[in-house]
Amino acid sequence: MTEPLDPDAAEAQISVQSKRIGYTIIEYTIEYLANKLREGEFYIPEYQRAYVWEPERKSRFIESVLLNLPIPLLFFWENESDGKLEIVDGSQRIRTIEEFLDNQLILGDLETLDKVSGFRFGDLKESRQRKLKNKAIRGVVLDEKADDQARADLFDRINTGSKGANPAEIRRGALPGPFTKLVSDLAKMKVFRDLTPMSEMQANSRIREELVTRFFALSGDLQGYHDRVADYLFDYSKDMTQKIKSDPDLATSMKEEFSATMEFIAENFPYGFKRNQRGKATPKTRYEAIAIGTKQALAEAPDLRIDKSAVEELITSSKFADITRADGGNAKLRVQGRAAYIKNGLLERRKS
Repeated sequence: MTEPLDPDAAEAQISVQSKRIGYTIIEYTIEYLANKLREGEFYIPEYQRAYVWEPERKSRFIESVLLNLPIPLLFFWENESDGKLEIVDGSQRIRTIEEFLDNQLILGDLETLDKVSGFRFGDLKESRQRKLKNKAIRGVVLDEKADDQARADLFDRINTGSKGANPAEIRRGALPGPFTKLVSDLAKMKVFRDLTPMSEMQANSRIREELVTRFFALSGDLQGYHDRVADYLFDYSKDMTQKIKSDPDLATSMKEEFSATMEFIAENFPYGFKRNQRGKATPKTRYEAIAIGTKQALAEAPDLRIDKSAVEELITSSKFADITRADGGNAKLRVQGRAAYIKNGLLERRKS
């Protein structure tokens, strides 16, 4: 039965939540932004992806600046301990500005300002250089009292619908600590990197860290899980951060479990997480089925041995293709079902 609308309760919630973040509107010149970045006065948090803007996008952004087109707001957070500004959103724009003013960026083929194609900053007339350096870009400085969850939520919202940070990047910035470090270290393991082919863009966007987090978070009873998996993974990561702080040995056992699972997969699954020998991608649902299912099988049978031919039969079946289809991929029963298929299949086919 649907609960009746309660305007008073709604107003109370709006009042409380809207006070979570205080902010100040500022304007910084382009020259100021570049100088502060060079001097280390701006801090780029780890959840901001590596410098991944392609040359065409950098050139298009500088063209927009030269054309005096509106530039999206920059977002900063004032660090209470040292007063430096953390770039919550806008690192790509600021780094592109610095690169251009340092004559390190050559503009590509521009659509509107075609006469400026091929220019460095130093190739512009001095008067234009001054005008460009004096151009102001507006920004928002968040209050230093904004908590981790509030900052992560803001970062997620301002990136919705754009080429923004993904959940792995958001968790990395909002939840620093031993679990984040563990996930980062495991994502760099050679055996895991070999098993998870992906584009450089995906790798720079920390997709492997997302896969590692899913390995641990989606292999339990999924208590509190909802189809919006990003929220569940955030809560799980926050909980594990505290657990590892209380028991550092937990990180060691998790690392051993992850390593053993990946080594088993590398030895027994003919294509790793790929669909076939020529595959160059790591489908998420296929990864979850194999990684989590294998982990669960090894938990029951640590000395598990199986023929590769039996594994190939398991992963080339029509049923496996069906349960790893993308549609409904985050539904709880599907998450559990595809892992159970691999787990049960391995245990049923194990050598005596």
